[in-house]
Amino acid sequence: MFYHIFYPLSSEYSFLNVFRYITFRSAWAGITALVLCLLIAPYLIRFLQRLQIGEKIRDDGPELHLSKSGTPTMGGLLILFAFILSTLLWANLSNLYIWVVVLVAIGFGLIGLYDDTLKFRKGDGLRARSKLILQALLSVGVGVFLVYYDPVRADYASQLFVPFFKDFTPDLGWGYLVFIVFIVVGTSNAVNLTDGLDGLAIGPIIIATVTFTGIVYLTGHFKFAEYLNIQHIREAGELAVLTSAIIGASLGFLWYNTYPAQIFMGDVGSLSLGGVLGAIACISKQELLLIPVGGIFVIEALSVIIQVGYFKYTGGKRFFKMAPLHHHFEQLGWPEPKVIVRFWIVAAILAIASLSTLKLR
Repeated sequence: MFYHIFYPLSSEYSFLNVFRYITFRSAWAGITALVLCLLIAPYLIRFLQRLQIGEKIRDDGPELHLSKSGTPTMGGLLILFAFILSTLLWANLSNLYIWVVVLVAIGFGLIGLYDDTLKFRKGDGLRARSKLILQALLSVGVGVFLVYYDPVRADYASQLFVPFFKDFTPDLGWGYLVFIVFIVVGTSNAVNLTDGLDGLAIGPIIIATVTFTGIVYLTGHFKFAEYLNIQHIREAGELAVLTSAIIGASLGFLWYNTYPAQIFMGDVGSLSLGGVLGAIACISKQELLLIPVGGIFVIEALSVIIQVGYFKYTGGKRFFKMAPLHHHFEQLGWPEPKVIVRFWIVAAILAIASLSTLKLR
């Protein structure tokens, strides 16, 4: 909104020319979202407490978590509201990628909200199959647009760009659409599985989003993209405004979600933020790079797959003491804050290592 109001006036008032720059608007989008979260969170927490909308802790989880029962949940609504409003204020709203990601956030957020509501009312959320079908349908919409209707990417829409190789870009055809669905749905659910300790998921989300803020800016800048031998995607740089808003909103949420948490994000937060991260990776053509950048999410998801598969194969034995992986370390005797911070450290190391691959081609 501000871009459309103030930038046209820059010919008369030269100082308004700053609204032209993505870096300026990204910084203020982050600040705006952060302030919104910090101001609104206390009221939301009290509102959720009055309605008695609290987390229900499963009996088969760690015993130490039983004390968290009743902690307000659905805090992801705060993140969504703050970053979407900030994006609408600071982004160039004629950019289609902005609207794709905003719609992904809303769509996956609604799935998560419905799931959270069912858990609150009935004790059980959406069935896994129903959730996956809804997520897949939304992801198909994203994929169809990017593969068949995005004029910016028409020449390379179905090509897969592989890290370390500048000339190896296989054309997957319709298979690329399936790949997009897999990335978006997989990332959404991987983030959801990671959200099991106070601040555990939001920390790696911030780290991954910071990383992709740099990636979308570099991808959208012709000279930087040419220097790094990555695909230049015109207009992708504007997504840095949106990702900066996510960072600001996530930092504001972390203020209240850090151990001991005053509020949890719920599925409305984890599913939507994961879906957004997957969509941004697909738009920037860095889907494979998302695997190491979001390595914590991948490891957590794999730990569940391994646990379930091993349990079925051995007839009841467990590979980990408990899954997802963060619960395994809790069962080993690690205090919750130690698990959280060490996972954050691993996430940061993976993100830094992943960025180095942009030049190694």
